[in-house]
Amino acid sequence: MSTLSSETTKGLSSQAYLDSKPVNSTKELVAELCRHFYTLGWVSGTGGSITIKVHEDSIPKSQQLIVMSPSGVQKERMVSEDMYVLSSEGSILFTPSPKPYPNKLPKCTDCASLFMKAYQMRNAGAVIHSHGMESCIATMIRPKAKEFRISHMEMIKGIQGHGYYDELVIPIIENTAHEGELTDSLAEAIKAYPKATAVLVRNHGIYVWGDSWISAKTQAECYHYLFDAAIKLHQLGLDWSTPSHGPIGQAEKLLDADSDTSGIVKVGAPNGNHVHVPVQRCILLDIEGTTTPISFVTDVLFPYARNKMEKHLIATYDTTETQEDIELLRSQVEDDVNQGLSTLPIPPADAGKEEVIMSLVANVNEMIRADRKVTALKQLQGHIWRTGYQKNELEGFVFEDVPKALEKWHVTGIKVYIYSSGSREAQRLIFGNSNYGDLRKYLCGFFDTTVGHKREARSYSEISQSVGVDKPSEILFLTDVFQEAVAAKAAGLEVIISVRPGNAPLPENHEFKTVRSFLDI
Repeated sequence: MSTLSSETTKGLSSQAYLDSKPVNSTKELVAELCRHFYTLGWVSGTGGSITIKVHEDSIPKSQQLIVMSPSGVQKERMVSEDMYVLSSEGSILFTPSPKPYPNKLPKCTDCASLFMKAYQMRNAGAVIHSHGMESCIATMIRPKAKEFRISHMEMIKGIQGHGYYDELVIPIIENTAHEGELTDSLAEAIKAYPKATAVLVRNHGIYVWGDSWISAKTQAECYHYLFDAAIKLHQLGLDWSTPSHGPIGQAEKLLDADSDTSGIVKVGAPNGNHVHVPVQRCILLDIEGTTTPISFVTDVLFPYARNKMEKHLIATYDTTETQEDIELLRSQVEDDVNQGLSTLPIPPADAGKEEVIMSLVANVNEMIRADRKVTALKQLQGHIWRTGYQKNELEGFVFEDVPKALEKWHVTGIKVYIYSSGSREAQRLIFGNSNYGDLRKYLCGFFDTTVGHKREARSYSEISQSVGVDKPSEILFLTDVFQEAVAAKAAGLEVIISVRPGNAPLPENHEFKTVRSFLDI
């Protein structure tokens, strides 16, 4: 990261810079947003606050000055002169002048220490603290919940890093009598939920941050919409946290019907025998050899990607998406070379389109032949397969028991996630275009190797943190790969191995439970 010289840093705190257009424009923007948010009910009664960094391209974001709204001031009457200006470390550089009675003496927002955590831990460009009624009530409906969760709502797409089929998870921390006392718990939540862009404070409000003020504002609007939707669904007796948003209590009744009094669900085998596993809150599914035949991947998807590779690269070479794919592949090849692997380097872009594409095709085909589980390959394959599904040249395939089991688990309130070495997009394509129709309505989220490799225990620990269970054993993982089963078990998950036609043989005396059909679970 580039840093400024001490002289330049000193210049940022000079009176000349504090009076400059970038600083004054940011102060005016904060005042304008405060007035707007007042009309939304987010900052009424002098509550809530906003902070934005003074953006300049020549100054690294981590060293930009910070504008914060004051405390105890009517937000709808704010003007730029009311704003505080702070250094990137949080020291006050500018304090507004006192106003006559009945105005209070100027005081920087009580949220300052919390805002600084978002700046320091997330490199945010802006942070919004809202007291919107929706954000309060959303934490009160389930008073013991440590997270707010919702999926299958269009406005989730407005949250950074999320799509319609993703489950949005927002940590909830407990309120305190004084705002500053929340600083440590907010920091802990930010650390524990690295993908989150917000933290809820029970009976209080929400903190939302983004790369810029536009990002923070957009996400804040989406969060409040989703909270309002959850409240209204709850009022209608519907569960907002499940993909179908079905009746509250339906899951519990059906679960009781399939369980005995010990809270154990019976798992049947084709021979009539049963094993028993504790009731799981979540099920994590592998794809290849588990939900889908290995042959579909090796005999259909891989050849399709290999045969369409050159045509795809030629047709889309100049698009941002393909250029990102190429850079990711170039980085992977460089890593391979550094590790002593025999591979062809990918020439730089200025070498010419044809030369780059020839090298890419050679490298990717070799990766496919070696069945490499690397993100760079899987991402490009996913983009090629997407075109195939769009042209109806591909159709996803799952075993016949899969849709029935997904529906059963869904109805009983068990959340189902996918974890595959294929990209998240490729996963969505298989289930969204399957031989049994669109099955994504039964799925709460998708994980790929960006969380870690499937044979490493820490990958499953990361997933456990993401799906909102109190302990890893509340997740049941189904896979056909013994090494993945071992890694998941080491992370504390319950594991069952899927035995399907065409799967590799398992080691003798492996001691894992096995099933041949999801309907046995």
